[in-house]
Amino acid sequence: MSRVDAAAGKGSLNTKDGVSRAVVAVLAWVLALGLLVAPVVLVFAEALRHGGAAALASFSDPDAWSAIRLTLVMTVLAVAINTAFGILAAWLVTKYRFSGRGVLLAMIELPLSISPVVAGLAWVLLFGLQGWFGPTLARWHVDIVFAPPGILLATLFVTFPYVTRTLTPLLEAQGAQAEEAASVLGAGMWSTLWRVTLPGAASALASGVLLTTARALGEFGAVSVVSGHIPGLTETMPLHIETLYNGYQSVAAFSMAALLALFAILIVALRGLAGGRRPIEDGLA
Repeated sequence: MSRVDAAAGKGSLNTKDGVSRAVVAVLAWVLALGLLVAPVVLVFAEALRHGGAAALASFSDPDAWSAIRLTLVMTVLAVAINTAFGILAAWLVTKYRFSGRGVLLAMIELPLSISPVVAGLAWVLLFGLQGWFGPTLARWHVDIVFAPPGILLATLFVTFPYVTRTLTPLLEAQGAQAEEAASVLGAGMWSTLWRVTLPGAASALASGVLLTTARALGEFGAVSVVSGHIPGLTETMPLHIETLYNGYQSVAAFSMAALLALFAILIVALRGLAGGRRPIEDGLA
């Protein structure tokens, strides 16, 4: 085969590869726009169908403000608790080898494979009035199910894995050299964690926190089971959206959904900024 024929064949392959990449790119954009962007746009369009004034007026309902407030409080508490436990869990499974490590990793992954509704039913079985601990708690006038504590427990369960999952790969990539050096220099365990380990994984930690926040804000299944759907008391934003929609209050329902979507868009933007700089990867490169 002459050099001219070889060059012609290579050019033909490059052309075919270019066409294939273009087709894949077009399909990806079509799927992204159709499945991700279009539903969000439709939510905002429906919310504003009768004008911005009508959409804003729907938030004057005390139950709407109660749902927003409860959602934000539960989210802040769940993110704070799961961030602390997620950091410790990720550090434990990446820096130490111990018996039962595989079981612990499987348990951390459990909320991702179990239906949130099943998790909610488990909390009802434990703390409901007919549950294992419900009668005892009732005698002490402690409400878990159909009260904010139950919502918090359900949210903690479904959001537990995210900080650990995002931190684990980077902590493993760090290795143990820096921690060993800090230990030789006299640093204690907690000092090593906060001053040596976590600063190098700040972007992954921020990403995990934001994922946890997004999941907590939008959780429906487990919270629906344990909350009791009590308007003004135990309804979070997703539950309130369902109540409004089932009550044929479409403008109010889509306005609340649009607010929830705005929270999600803000979290996605912040996560993009957090992931823009990867100190660990830069250092390893």
